[in-house]
Amino acid sequence: MSALKQIEEVRTSFLTELDDVNQDLNQIEQFRTKYLGRRGKIASLFSLMGKVSDEERPALGESLNKLKNELNVLFENKVLEFNLSRQREEDDLIDLSLPGKQQRLGSIHILEQTLSEIKDIYRSIGFHIAYGPEVDDEYHNFTALNVPEHHPARDMQDTFFIDPETVLRTHTSNVQVHLMEDQDPPIRYIVPGRVYRNEAIGYKSYCLFHQVEGIYINETVSFGELKGCLEYFVKQMFGIKKKMRFRPSYFPFTEPSAEVDIWDEERQQWMEILGCGMVNPMVLNNVGYDSNRFHGYAFGMGVERIAMLKHKISDIRHFYSGDIRILEQFI
Repeated sequence: MSALKQIEEVRTSFLTELDDVNQDLNQIEQFRTKYLGRRGKIASLFSLMGKVSDEERPALGESLNKLKNELNVLFENKVLEFNLSRQREEDDLIDLSLPGKQQRLGSIHILEQTLSEIKDIYRSIGFHIAYGPEVDDEYHNFTALNVPEHHPARDMQDTFFIDPETVLRTHTSNVQVHLMEDQDPPIRYIVPGRVYRNEAIGYKSYCLFHQVEGIYINETVSFGELKGCLEYFVKQMFGIKKKMRFRPSYFPFTEPSAEVDIWDEERQQWMEILGCGMVNPMVLNNVGYDSNRFHGYAFGMGVERIAMLKHKISDIRHFYSGDIRILEQFI
């Protein structure tokens, strides 16, 4: 059988079977492989090139390439026809009179909303904002803040140690040390960020939480100013009728020290939201300040507890659960 006759037979067979192909994807692929694949009928025709004379070879090559291009175009048109038909069928199933689907919108997490509100309040009374390392050396997290080596806060039960001299910070107070080392007084900053403590997890305690450290250092700073600053914050955050109280307390890095409680209407009890006090002169001396000349106050507040009180959230663990039923209430 001559080469031209074999080419014509493949063309005829292709056209005949192409008419019988339907929209089934498996059948379309089988047809493509049979004729247009690497080992298909058209590819096998090219073996005829080695069986003809040198004079016949150019004409045969031209016929084979023409056949290949022609059948590829016919196949692609058939597939395009199927796709258009399938698209029309799908369009017919769409009821354009129905209302569109409402897309779920994301929102800012309630902790970030609360933190932004805290920052706005303190910026309004002259505080700048600074950030610092979450992984820090033991000196900046403890020693410079007048926490001696024997203090219980250094024990493994409270602190996550990276190595014997490096910790996940237990408070954002480590940043106040960095700030005082780098800047001369006066300084007035708040320091927001995450902190980590190896504590028992409960409704108001978690192994990580967010804190806002505040520090003000100047030549004349009083405990009365500290109280006024925190009372202003509570009124701005919770309203002028919110009950608060100061309690005497102890922290190695402040003297005298106090804690601030807010009345929790849900549980009918006081909840601590922050610790505060006058910066201990030892801390000032550790960073090279003259403690006879400069004085200051510092405070550290828990963002989660403030959010719990303001929005009546019963459990601190809800902030980290990812439960959409909780989060979508604060869009």
